[in-house]
Amino acid sequence: MKLAISGKGGVGKTTFSSLLIRTLNENGKHVLAIDADPDANLAAALGIDGADEITPIAEMKELIFERTEAKPGTIGGFFKLNPKVDDLPDALSAKLDNIKMMRLGGVQKGGSGCICPESTLLRALVTHVVLARDEVVVMDMEAGIEHLGRATARAVDKLIVVVEPGRRSLDTAGHIRQLAAEIGVTSIAVVGNKIRGQKDEEFLKKHLPDFDFLGFIPYDGDLIEADLDGISPYDTDAQSKVVVKDMIGQLVN
Repeated sequence: MKLAISGKGGVGKTTFSSLLIRTLNENGKHVLAIDADPDANLAAALGIDGADEITPIAEMKELIFERTEAKPGTIGGFFKLNPKVDDLPDALSAKLDNIKMMRLGGVQKGGSGCICPESTLLRALVTHVVLARDEVVVMDMEAGIEHLGRATARAVDKLIVVVEPGRRSLDTAGHIRQLAAEIGVTSIAVVGNKIRGQKDEEFLKKHLPDFDFLGFIPYDGDLIEADLDGISPYDTDAQSKVVVKDMIGQLVN
């Protein structure tokens, strides 16, 4: 499976991604986890030691120069559009059991100069991961799908949008679906998070009638405590683990 996870910041996207990845690992699957959200820290949510010390690939200036033949942040000039990336998942991944995790990082915008070398390397890496790797791939993305292109979009088995009961979360879900349609992503599912009861479920179903719901994750104090204590949500007794396991069954089927 090749899965992309998206949603508005703060909805619990990284928490869901970590539960999904750790459950797949527990089921004996080899998982390549991609942290493509500059504001997230998937490594910490997975429980990987030394998560704070993982350098995002977008900040590896020597690597970017070596592979694209262009200095990051420079203006103009020529650079490789198809840099070599097939060795990077094994060379640069942090590891936990059957999980390999890569942190892409963010590309600086605004007055930082040409961002093409960094963007080109990251896009090539995501394309390789989705099209050529034989592990289960789970990509934790920001509130958009900028790292996906048309070629990779067709190979993504499911785009999962995490939402919470709230208007801004619903607006983001609609925006993500619009972006997905533009590049040919048609298999989209929604996961409702922070659900306090039947009323929250009905609210989401009412306002997202054209979406396929994969399931609903209850509001859980254990998950909040896990974040405060700096441990993986999977290393708690959260009820959400059972819910996510059922979701994986649906995805496999």
